[in-house]
Amino acid sequence: MKFMTRLISRYTTQATNLGGVHISETLESQDHRNVLFSMAASLRCLNNTKLVFKVPLFIIMRILTLLFRLVRIILSPISYLVNYYLGDYFHGLNERNRIKEDWYIIPYFLKSVFLYIISVKRHRFQTWYIFINQVEKNGDRLAIRYASPLKQKGEYALESYTYKETYDIVLRLSHILSYTYNVQAGDCVGIDCTNKPLFIFLWLAFWNIGAVPAFVNYNAIGNPLVHSLRISNISQVFIDPEASANIVKTEEEIKNALPNIKLNYLDEADLSHTLLNPSSPTFLQDEKLRSPSNLTDFKPAMLIYTSGTTGLPKSAIMSWRKAAIGCQLFGYVLHMNNESTVFTGMPLFHSTAALLGVCAVISQGGCIAIANKFSATNFWKQAYLTEATHIQYVGEVCRYLLHTPVSKYESMHCVKVAYGNGLRPDIWQKFRERFHIEVIGEFYAATEAPFATTSFQRGTFGIGACRNYGTIIQWFLSLQQTLVKMDPNDDSVIYRNKKGFCEVAPVGEPGEMLMRIFFPRKPETSFQGYLGNERETKSKVIRNVFRKGDAWYRCGDLLKSDEYGLWYFLDRMGDTFRWKSENVSTTEVEDEVLLSNENKISQVVVVGIKVPKYEGRAGFAVLKLTTDRDIHTISDEENLAMLNGMLPFLNQSLPKYALPLFVKLVNEIKMTDNHKVLKKLYRDQKLPAGANGKDKIYWLRDYKEYKVLTNEDWFGIESQSLKL
Repeated sequence: MKFMTRLISRYTTQATNLGGVHISETLESQDHRNVLFSMAASLRCLNNTKLVFKVPLFIIMRILTLLFRLVRIILSPISYLVNYYLGDYFHGLNERNRIKEDWYIIPYFLKSVFLYIISVKRHRFQTWYIFINQVEKNGDRLAIRYASPLKQKGEYALESYTYKETYDIVLRLSHILSYTYNVQAGDCVGIDCTNKPLFIFLWLAFWNIGAVPAFVNYNAIGNPLVHSLRISNISQVFIDPEASANIVKTEEEIKNALPNIKLNYLDEADLSHTLLNPSSPTFLQDEKLRSPSNLTDFKPAMLIYTSGTTGLPKSAIMSWRKAAIGCQLFGYVLHMNNESTVFTGMPLFHSTAALLGVCAVISQGGCIAIANKFSATNFWKQAYLTEATHIQYVGEVCRYLLHTPVSKYESMHCVKVAYGNGLRPDIWQKFRERFHIEVIGEFYAATEAPFATTSFQRGTFGIGACRNYGTIIQWFLSLQQTLVKMDPNDDSVIYRNKKGFCEVAPVGEPGEMLMRIFFPRKPETSFQGYLGNERETKSKVIRNVFRKGDAWYRCGDLLKSDEYGLWYFLDRMGDTFRWKSENVSTTEVEDEVLLSNENKISQVVVVGIKVPKYEGRAGFAVLKLTTDRDIHTISDEENLAMLNGMLPFLNQSLPKYALPLFVKLVNEIKMTDNHKVLKKLYRDQKLPAGANGKDKIYWLRDYKEYKVLTNEDWFGIESQSLKL
């Protein structure tokens, strides 16, 4: 292990002479050392390696390549003999230590990082150049496939575009955007679009021009939508007809609050005719404008909105570093290549589909296949039609699919790998066995997080883990990722010992996941945070964790480790919860509930509560009324009239997934001595009638009407004959 440490440390910290400039100087001046995922920073601390050699980078790469080839040649016959005589023993050893996965990942990691450093030096680190490279190498291979829905329900027309065709379309679209709409390099522009090739064409065209695309959530409406456009300094929004409804409803508010923003409603049919016409003019941006000298790889490649405790969307910065080298490594770890097709029904305005779907598979020269919307009934038909090798999921999707009738396409598809997050252990193997999936790629990631953790799980070992690598990589990652012990009395507070420092969470105990920020004085090099929201950005950074002056990114989620070093996701912390694959801000819901009936409601607490057989947590609102009357003296008819009177307002101000599904009226909201709401108390609410069986709970049936939650209703919810 010491030899490996010295070897990696030497090759990741020694100065390299490239075109008269030392890589060490470039890394120091531009803060690119952390590109190496702590190789240089951490291993240099461990070994105190000095920067003394000046070896050309291509020579180092050639030596490393030959070294690995030589080792493989030597080990090949040895491996055969060992496997022949000790196959069963080493099979078990590999299952526990994932030796093959380490051997698969490490050479590629070293090679990719070195090449990325070259791209930074050449100022060609943007993902646009990765796309260009794939056009040159894989021009005739498919880049995009789309199961376009037809008028007849459940029927699709398959649209396919090669890399060369996509490139030509993007250049034609770039001409329109530049000359018709005057989009310039450096502009921040909004994409308000449903899942379709147009979304990706717009995205790549903006990258060609040098503009920064902001992926607007087409479910946003009213003030959250206006806020999203304001905080990102968006100059124009390009609107797909299918996503235009909420923009239209909010247009007057947008014009009043942001009069300089241009709302461009696209005529998709007319635009498609131009884009598919080979004689249409094209535009390729000047590299000096697309990649100005002051652009660094931790600047925004795109903006993706995420909800938070502020009650309004936050504009998370997706850096070029994350979109390029991060997604490239992710794609390789998930065994993507130029013959892979990743099928997703997840919205492209989310990071899961955008970064870990589109960017990841394009980096490997493969194809992204998209569905306009997720359909449990037709999921496997779409996967079959698009010839998918990989599919994306969230935990809810897997449950939906397991509850669908058997389809002939379940056995006809080509899918080998299913990857995503939230697949619970209780259905892990059921999902794999029913749908003939060889590998589950459970990962942990947050939109704004510096890194993701992954698992490439076969067989029975590591079921449920979201971090599952070989022993060497696990050791290496321990330098940049950790789980810290939580306060025994409050699992939302990090524990600090008598010295004021944190401690690593013991095996099997919940701990908040932290990711190292390698340059504490300049945290944006690791964690870019949220555009225009310095307070929320700073709140995600915790300092003086293990020693004075260090800094770590707070994931805000609880995980646990096991004796093999695998990590398992437990729950979300703080004032957000996840429902229907979406993050719900309790503060936002509380505010909207109060606004819906300020005359009758004096205080609101919103939490997420567990519901049997459902992933995530359902919205639960606890209301204190302005009246002095005891809530037990108020009739159900009066309460239901009030709740259903609020519903039209809530439908206009909140997305469907954020509506409180359960409501309880109380005489008093329980508070701590320092006047903080005891949210943990309400998160533990027992349904259907509380621990004592006397609570009166109302529920939102079919998202249409609040009703009293009866035992019969609860039986229907538990048996899933009544859907939430």
